[in-house]
Amino acid sequence: MVYNKDTTEYIEMVQTAITEEQMAAKLSLQGLKLGFIGAGNMAESIVRGLTKSGILSPSSILTASIFDDRVDLFRSMGVEIVKNNTQIVERSDIVVVSVKPQIVKEVLLEVKPVIRPNHLLVSIASGIKLKTMQDWSGHGRLIRVMPNTPSAVSHGASVMCLGEEATDDDREKVGSIFGAIGKVWKDVKEECFDGVTGLSGSGPAYIFLAIEAMADGGVAAGLPRDLALSLATQTVYGAAAMVRETGKHPGELKDSVASPSGTTIAAIRELERGGFRGVLMNAVIASANRSRDLS
Repeated sequence: MVYNKDTTEYIEMVQTAITEEQMAAKLSLQGLKLGFIGAGNMAESIVRGLTKSGILSPSSILTASIFDDRVDLFRSMGVEIVKNNTQIVERSDIVVVSVKPQIVKEVLLEVKPVIRPNHLLVSIASGIKLKTMQDWSGHGRLIRVMPNTPSAVSHGASVMCLGEEATDDDREKVGSIFGAIGKVWKDVKEECFDGVTGLSGSGPAYIFLAIEAMADGGVAAGLPRDLALSLATQTVYGAAAMVRETGKHPGELKDSVASPSGTTIAAIRELERGGFRGVLMNAVIASANRSRDLS
């Protein structure tokens, strides 16, 4: 769409397009039950994003937990709480395995007797390959997804790959679920998943650290704490939006800020002196290697 019209009209057109897309996703998931085996932070982020988007009502979602605080939290969002993992599978059409990688085998063996051909299993566990999950569950209708926690505010980054028995319809349904809570890449090869885990799966934590450090720097420079944190947060948000919306390389955008002998290039020099880029690269690789170890 070319931006050549009145601003109000343009915004209304974009909002209409988004609404139509969400409506199509809602219709494709109508009547389905979505179950989460594992009621941790990632499941919470996905549920918050889904209910915020409106494509699934909380009453269409169910989970279970042995921890009272997690039960209370999900119940407060309107999610149905059942007794155990077996009931989750029995009462769901799509089952999201959202437990820690170390216990995926345990829960899949637990629910294996109640998995039926019509069930679609979706795993968001780091490191566990489709073939491994198929062996443990005895079920080939699988989709592997690596989302991240910004899904809670509809800005998630999710990557998908399909198991051998997953259908095109399964692909579209799961794509609708994760597309409603951010951006989704539907056909990524499974061998990329360790790198995806290191970059986008763990990546929000790197950015949270950066925001905290920038805010601390602002305080050290004399700013009030609340102003420093607000400025750091908006600056990261705005910089990311510039990369995404302009399509320019981050290096080009960086150069446009760093004028000769100016304040920005002085700051960049300090970042380079501290190995800033190398440290971030090593963080991504360390997370990817850990994901590989878990497999």
